Amino acid sequence: MAPSKGVIITVPVLVLSVAATAIFLFFLFPFLSSCSRPATITTDDSGSFDRSDIQISATEEDIAWVKYQIQQNKLEMLPNVLRKGINPRTRAQQLQDLNQFKGISHYEGEEANNHTALPCLGELLVEEHHSNYGEPWAGGRDVFEFLAESIKLRPDARVLEIGCGTLRVGLHFIRYLIPEHYHCLERDELSLMAAFRYELPSQGLLHKRPLIVRGEDMDFNRFGSGIRYDLIYASAVFLHMPDKLVWVGLERLVTRLKPFEGRIFVSHNIKFCSRLGGEECTKRLTSLGLEYMGKHTHDSFLFNHYEIWFEFRRLKA
Repeated sequence: MAPSKGVIITVPVLVLSVAATAIFLFFLFPFLSSCSRPATITTDDSGSFDRSDIQISATEEDIAWVKYQIQQNKLEMLPNVLRKGINPRTRAQQLQDLNQFKGISHYEGEEANNHTALPCLGELLVEEHHSNYGEPWAGGRDVFEFLAESIKLRPDARVLEIGCGTLRVGLHFIRYLIPEHYHCLERDELSLMAAFRYELPSQGLLHKRPLIVRGEDMDFNRFGSGIRYDLIYASAVFLHMPDKLVWVGLERLVTRLKPFEGRIFVSHNIKFCSRLGGEECTKRLTSLGLEYMGKHTHDSFLFNHYEIWFEFRRLKA
C-alpha cells in the first residue's frame, strides 16, 4: 500500500512559525486595542455626533493606573516646603518681578518696543484669579463632569452658563463643545479680563470662539432669539442675587431651553424657591413652564468636597 501523502513539519520550522506569529501579534495588538479606546468624535451620514466613544469622567482603570504610577515611582507626600528649583518664586514674588522688570525675561526696553502679541496683567500671569473661588481651581473639572454626564452631553450641544467668572468650569465645556456653542453671561470686568486675556489664550481655546457677554440683570438679548440650549447652569450664582431677579431670569430662560430634553441646573440651594413654600414654589414653576426634577449630591474626584445641585426641565414646547 502506498504511504498516505501529508505535510511533514520539522521542529525548526515549527519554532520559526510560532515565533513569527508571536511577533506579528505583538505589533498588531496595540492597533487592535487602540480601536476600543475613546479618542475621536465621529458623525454619521446625517452629520449627527456619535458620543459612544467619547470619555468624560475617569474610569476605575484610569484611577488604578495613576495610583500604580505613584507607587512605582515611590512618590510620597512630603512636608509643604519651598522646593529648590531653577528660580523658585511665590506668586507674590513673581508679581513683583513682573512689575519691576516688565516681563518674565527681565525685558527693560521701551514699552513701545514690547514684542508681546497680547499683553497680560501681571496678576493674571501669576494666576491670582485661580484663588478667587474659596476652593481649588480643580473643582471646575468636577462640575463639568457632573453636568456633562447628567445630560449625556454631546459636542454639538449648546450650553449657557450664568456667571462663568474666570472660566473655572467654562474652560472644560469650551474645550469639549464645537466652536461657538458655549455661551456665558458675566457681570464682573476683572473676571472677564482673566478669561479673555489669560485663560482662553493659555489653553489654546481662542479658536472655539465662545460667546461671553458682559451684562447683568439677567439680560440675554445679546445671545440672539433663535437658540435653544441643551444645558443652562448657575454655579453658586443665584445665592448672591435677589429672589425677584432670579425669577425674572428663569422666566426669560424658559423659552431658551429645549423643551423636555433641556435642563437647568442650580447649585448649592434654591432658596429663591423654598422661601415661597413648597406648594407655592411648584405653582410658580408650573406657571413658567418648568418642572423640578430633583436634588443631586455630587462628590468631588480631586479633593474633599461635594456639591448639591437642583435640576429643572421645560414642560412645554
